[in-house]
Amino acid sequence: MSWFGRIKKSLHGDFGSICLLLFLYLLQGIPLGLIAAIPLVLSSKSASYSQQAVFSFAYWPFSIKLLWAPIVDSVYWKRIGRRKSWMVPCQYLLGIFMLLLSYKVSEIMGDEDSDSNPPNVFVLMLMFLPLNFLAATQDIAVDGWALTMLSRKNVGYASTCNAVGQTAGFFLGNVGYLTLDSPDFANRFFRAEPKPYGLVGLAGFIFFWGWVFLITTTAVLVFKKEIDYSVSNKFVSSLYEKDDKSEELELGIIETYTVLWRILRLKPMIWMVLVLLTGKLAFAATDGITGLKLIGMGMPKDKLSGMAVFLTPLQILLPWAIGRYTSGPRPLDVFLLAYPYRIFMSGVFAAMVWWTPSFKLSSGDFSVLLYIFWIAAYCFHQVASYSMFVSMMAFNAQVSDPAVGGTYMTLLNTLNNLGGNWPVTLILSITDHFTFKNCVDQQTKVILGSCSTKVLEDECTAGGKVCDVVVDGYYIAVILCSVIGIIWYKLLFIKIKYFQKISRNDWSVVKR
Repeated sequence: MSWFGRIKKSLHGDFGSICLLLFLYLLQGIPLGLIAAIPLVLSSKSASYSQQAVFSFAYWPFSIKLLWAPIVDSVYWKRIGRRKSWMVPCQYLLGIFMLLLSYKVSEIMGDEDSDSNPPNVFVLMLMFLPLNFLAATQDIAVDGWALTMLSRKNVGYASTCNAVGQTAGFFLGNVGYLTLDSPDFANRFFRAEPKPYGLVGLAGFIFFWGWVFLITTTAVLVFKKEIDYSVSNKFVSSLYEKDDKSEELELGIIETYTVLWRILRLKPMIWMVLVLLTGKLAFAATDGITGLKLIGMGMPKDKLSGMAVFLTPLQILLPWAIGRYTSGPRPLDVFLLAYPYRIFMSGVFAAMVWWTPSFKLSSGDFSVLLYIFWIAAYCFHQVASYSMFVSMMAFNAQVSDPAVGGTYMTLLNTLNNLGGNWPVTLILSITDHFTFKNCVDQQTKVILGSCSTKVLEDECTAGGKVCDVVVDGYYIAVILCSVIGIIWYKLLFIKIKYFQKISRNDWSVVKR
């Protein structure tokens, strides 16, 4: 029997369900990857950091889905099924929305031949925000369905399906789109005569996946029956009388929001909220601007995103390697060790950005050696970021109250995700104010005045002059974030150490 046959046999009737879950999570990753690709496209169109900050709000729904998750878990139409009541409408809306967007996105992006206007970033954000909201809602529904779709023996595969499917979908929506949209890729491998556009544009890519969403959702609605294993809700009053530490309660809407409020009022949790919401401010400039900076320097979008291919094996192996150090009673020691190392990597990234133009070739691309250096740098950066992530998640799992474990962990994950989003939005919105440019006459080298704003820059270049960067806001932002990170680390080091000494009962909603 082949290895595939052995795996199929070991799943005992769950093989089809696992394939379906993988596909549903893959679909979920498509809009997420596409949304992550748009900033690179905007950067290639000379969008300012302030405009990037506006678009970054499109990322937020996935980080705050806890706000409506209790409603998705509790309100449904029994005839269709508890999870399909939300999943099916969300995927239909995603498909319809993508089809409609495909007819307007070229105009919004400023790609129409008859229209040379720059991208309308605000409208673009308003178009992609609901896509992310629908994908986040679909994620809540599919996560819940996975627990009842699979047998008890194979339910552990649910998280694997999530990780593999969503990663594959993100890759298709991000690297896949940027590669297909790349003129360089199309001309090199598919064309005898070079053309200034790729194989598939943004409109065509969105149109294709819109139909995929509609067709596959119809198939799931018709052919996949949902079995409801839900039991009646227990009220919060019964929660505080609960003595069984191993059983998790199923809560209704009001009960869930009440428990969330009680968790946030716990004394250790107040400090944990501060740590989760502010800890990543130190890395906001590096994480949010470095890629945009490289695109602005002329690095091809598909090659920048293609670096993720080389990082994937590391991303798979790192959690396993770090896990042996975070499984003990002091997982946050790893977090505290990795934090200053990650700040150091911010300085390394800034130095490499400054160094990058010296590797530019006459063809407009960059030396292969530069890409090797950047892949190596991203690998070292991944070690630091994954060490922080895995250690924090390990600690969160340890302190989460078993009686409300799912709600507790979801709250902590939400705070962790939100703590990564708002600093990037903030730093993008202010970095332009740290950038200073002068309008220079190329022939006489005389400085004619400032051109730091978009209006002044357009006036300068329209007159045949050059707008030279005197002070680059990216480096100021990296320094500012790093200084804030060092101060944050000094102030909260002892408090984070103390988290590991607090009794687990102090983290519990149910006092025993």
